[in-house]
Amino acid sequence: MSKIILITGGSSGIGRAIASFLSSKDDYIVYGTSRNIENHKNLNFNLIQLDVTSIDSINVCIDRVISKHGKLDVLINNAGVGITGPMEETPNEEIEKHFKTNLYGPINIMKKVLPHMRKNNSGLIINITSIAGHIGTPFRSIYSAGKSSLDIISETLNMEVKDFNINIVCVAPGDYLTNISKGRFHSPIIKGSSYETSYKSSLDKMNDNIKKGADPIKVAKLIYKIINTDKPKIKYISGSFLERFGIILKFILPQKVFEYLVLKLF
Repeated sequence: MSKIILITGGSSGIGRAIASFLSSKDDYIVYGTSRNIENHKNLNFNLIQLDVTSIDSINVCIDRVISKHGKLDVLINNAGVGITGPMEETPNEEIEKHFKTNLYGPINIMKKVLPHMRKNNSGLIINITSIAGHIGTPFRSIYSAGKSSLDIISETLNMEVKDFNINIVCVAPGDYLTNISKGRFHSPIIKGSSYETSYKSSLDKMNDNIKKGADPIKVAKLIYKIINTDKPKIKYISGSFLERFGIILKFILPQKVFEYLVLKLF
């Protein structure tokens, strides 16, 4: 039987690359999701409506897939948004909105999906986190906090569902060439702010890194490999050599030395 795969945030960026690549395989039936499906045409996979911040929307989406196929083999929690700014100057309502999308959304989708996977005694959940969840950089504190939270939740949940033949996996991408900066909330650069110069410099660096990012098809191929692995690892890192090496350096260098290197880069 074909594997049934659901990818949240499948209309653009990494999610779209994953959905398109997996749909090219004969043994998968792939569903991507978007809040506004009418804006996306000529896709080679199914696109269904989903707002990850809405419990009702989550229920309708999952129930639709289960009612049609009787199962869901793979869930890929990819939907997410970016946020930048000095923590002191980031509006509380934007912080709350961010966590509803990047953290509570995946949690609520997993809570909806897990009973079906447990019933079938089989399932794979891949949570797309970020290297930013492993290495904090200036003016990305909220984004890093959401991704690191999802990472540790995935780690503990994997132990909780081990008896039901369900695997929870995290894939942490680095900078890839996507449109994430367009949907990202940027705290405004405030004239005369104590952070004006350093924040602007850091923001320019972040955007430049994305423009130089790799093709997201690389993440899609990694996801395909994970799906076809009997015993996948709990965590995968997908990024440049410098990004991957940075995680190693964080654990072997004194904190102040590592912080100095991060500040030099950002």
